[in-house]
Order: sequence, then C-alpha cells, then structure tokens
Amino acid sequence: MNEVVPSQQFKKSTMDDYLANERKTGARSEYFNGKVIGRSGSNRWHNLIVSNLAIGVGSRLSGHKCEVYIANIRVKLGNTSVCYPDIAIVNGEPSFADANQDVLLNPTLLIEIVSNEMHSATKTTKLERFLAMESIRECLLIKEDEMRIEHYAKQNAKQWIYKIYNERDDVVSLESIGTKISLQEIYSNIKFRHAELSSRAVN
Repeated sequence: MNEVVPSQQFKKSTMDDYLANERKTGARSEYFNGKVIGRSGSNRWHNLIVSNLAIGVGSRLSGHKCEVYIANIRVKLGNTSVCYPDIAIVNGEPSFADANQDVLLNPTLLIEIVSNEMHSATKTTKLERFLAMESIRECLLIKEDEMRIEHYAKQNAKQWIYKIYNERDDVVSLESIGTKISLQEIYSNIKFRHAELSSRAVN
C-alpha cells in the first residue's frame, strides 16, 4: 500500500479512460471514484516483505487450485475503484473484467504492506473497500516498520474476526487458502531498531 502522491496530482477520469491509459503507458496509478491517484515507489523493506510472503505462501500452495499475483495485478473494488494490492490470491478459478486478464474481479485474499507514515484515512478507506468485496475472505495489513500484522477474517457479510500478530513466534493461519506462515518468515532479513530477525519456517 504505497503512499499517495500529493492531492494536486489527482486527475479526473472515467474508469474506461483510466484503464486505457494504464495499458497504453504502463503506468501504475489507482482509481477511486473518478480520481486517478499516482503511486510512489516502495522501499527495500516493503519489497523484502512482499518477496518473503510470495515465497512462503506460494511454496505451500503447490498443487492447490490457487493463483498468487504480486504487485502488478489490478483489482476492481466494486464499480468505482481499481487498486494494485501488494499480493492478491485467488482460491479457485480467477475472474477478470475482460479479455486482457489484467483486472481481477474475485480475489480471495488481499495483502497490503503499510507504514507508519501512511495517512490513517487512506488506510481506512482502502480497507473498507477490501472488506466490502463479496469474494474476499481474508485481508492482511502488514507493517513494514514494526512487527505487526492486522488480520481480518470473514465470518459472514456483516461480521469479521480481527486479530493482531506482533510476536516473532506468532503464526498466521490463512484459512481461506488452507495454509499458515510465521512472522519470522514474513519479516526475515527485515531490521527493526538495528535487530535482525531469524528466518525459521513453519512446515
């Protein structure tokens, strides 16, 4: 969940025009209620966390009917928004908006890396859009600058279970895709306050 560029760089557009421009230019902007919002780049720790997750979770999904998309897949959130989650996972057959197969409609699990610098309103707005999607069963918000993971697990249309993981021995159970991953794996090689975490895996 990279930072939004300053508000003066917002551009008004229709969703069709936004997608046409993204495909033509290779840009990576997000779309919310008619606004095209540019995204900043991600740092070293952000990228390492995404890699750790993709390797850790992906290796456990071998032979499962799941697909893991990293960073560059667009996800349509209802009829008014399109975003680029850090990781999107589909358990089952993926559905796309059109033949380009670059706008995913039915993610099962969305994962976003967040930072202390992120504006709380930005985080809340995007999270609300994630949780409103019918297909989503779980959502993870992972802090890049401290050991903390917020886990949302859907029980029904109006009820979610919320958990916080913040110890290196904690293990996150991802029931929607039938696997687990430890915080030690997720934060392997990530340095907080000059301390390096070990990388013991959960088998």
